[in-house]
Amino acid sequence: MSILLSLETLDPSRFDTPPILKRLASASRQLAELKGIAASIPNQGILINTLGLQEAKDSSEIENIVTTHDELFKDDVWPEAFANPAAKEVLRYRQALHLGYRLVRETGLITANHIIDMQAELERNNAGFRKLPGTALKTGAGQTVYTPPQDPAEIIALMGDLERFINDGERFPVDPLIRMALIHHQFESIHPFYDGNGRTGRILNVLYLVKEGLLDVPVLYLSRHIVRTKADYYRLLQAVRDADAWEEWVLYMLEAVEQTAGQTIRTIHAIKAALFDYKHRIREEYKFYSQDLINSLFMHPYTKIEFVERDLGVSRITATKYLDTLDAGGFVKKQKMGRSNYYINLALDGILSGNR
Repeated sequence: MSILLSLETLDPSRFDTPPILKRLASASRQLAELKGIAASIPNQGILINTLGLQEAKDSSEIENIVTTHDELFKDDVWPEAFANPAAKEVLRYRQALHLGYRLVRETGLITANHIIDMQAELERNNAGFRKLPGTALKTGAGQTVYTPPQDPAEIIALMGDLERFINDGERFPVDPLIRMALIHHQFESIHPFYDGNGRTGRILNVLYLVKEGLLDVPVLYLSRHIVRTKADYYRLLQAVRDADAWEEWVLYMLEAVEQTAGQTIRTIHAIKAALFDYKHRIREEYKFYSQDLINSLFMHPYTKIEFVERDLGVSRITATKYLDTLDAGGFVKKQKMGRSNYYINLALDGILSGNR
């Protein structure tokens, strides 16, 4: 069994290496650019909703919870009629993310209780921290390579220590991006819950950046990078435990931030361009144009009459007329599900599904 020590036992100066400082500078630049471009979208809820859905899909895929964009977007529109369990589990991830974001904004903190609340939202249970032994990490050949803390009192103590580390930057004077990497590793190593540790840990990454003011809204999601480099991710997690290879782990996480920020910047630019294209063309072609309509269309890749009714404060007949007119104009595509209709925002769906 590995002995898990406080992060504060590390020497901060070991992260002042030329490779880390160089990667830190480029990751920080990309992150600052992302913060700026995200702020340029008039309605921040559009990014939180759409990119949060994307992150939920990618993060869940790491845990072998796989769904398609189509299944996910349908369940977002018709949760009561769509019975895909993987899609429902992915959507719970987004709800847990939204809950965590609200708690960070309200308190300016990320506490152990906040983490428990997010995991409860994710897993739909109130089991809290583990009170029974956690699963050991094994190789394909069945050899145990890491066993997380087993004693419930130790788990509580380690999570209390991690809470202090998260919320008091002066206790460990390194850049917040380096602290984020250390926090992520420590949380995954504590493995405090019976289930949902990986997904909860990935939510923590972006919430920590919001807490530190490096982002205003949670739009940097590392899960897609982790999916693409899964073998490296797990190898480097273990190398810290086996060989104290913290520097290599930090470099991996900084590269993940840099690459993901760059990709997210491109995605937001594409969403922004599509949003303004729809805005100008709908304003020119239809008398029913309003900014509320544009916001409603871009809040969900798939929308429905009820969403437009609610967001614009119009009758069902009027909302139906708007969407059917936009379908005829090529802005949305009308689809049938049972006795009801839903409408695909063609531009937004193309961006999120990777077809544009």
